[in-house]
Amino acid sequence: MKTTTLITLGALMGTCTFAVAEDKPKRPDGPKREMPAEMFEKFDADKDGKLSDDERKAMREAMKAQAEERKAKMLEKYDADKDGELSDTEKEAMKADMQARHKALLEKYDADKDGKLSREEVKAARDAGEELPPMMGRGPGGPGGKRGPGGPGGPPPAPAPPAE
Repeated sequence: MKTTTLITLGALMGTCTFAVAEDKPKRPDGPKREMPAEMFEKFDADKDGKLSDDERKAMREAMKAQAEERKAKMLEKYDADKDGELSDTEKEAMKADMQARHKALLEKYDADKDGKLSREEVKAARDAGEELPPMMGRGPGGPGGKRGPGGPGGPPPAPAPPAE
């Protein structure tokens, strides 16, 4: 009798645990990731105001191609021994260049001197013809943001890529 009662109670508690777990939201209420308007316009081929699966696939492929292009440029510039990989020394040289580039961009375009570029400051830099790193000046996931480089809980800030 005690064994049956304990098994029934255990099963009931386990069921309640699963029911409660399913009620939790998958993601806490926080800032939603927004796609830059110019990127959305570029990939919304049918101009219906949303990205279809094919449009999202095209966007991912374009972004992957851009990343490969950036990687090739980095290797071309910093791979001194031309072995197709960056040694620790080569990585340090790249890091120093990127930090100097990041510092120069902040000195030139950080109008409010808060140590990061706002959307307006990023726009001013791009309008002036500056080539900025992909994540520079973004919100919560970007530099100094909630989970971004330099923010609480995020990795240390990444240096900006060098100017061409």
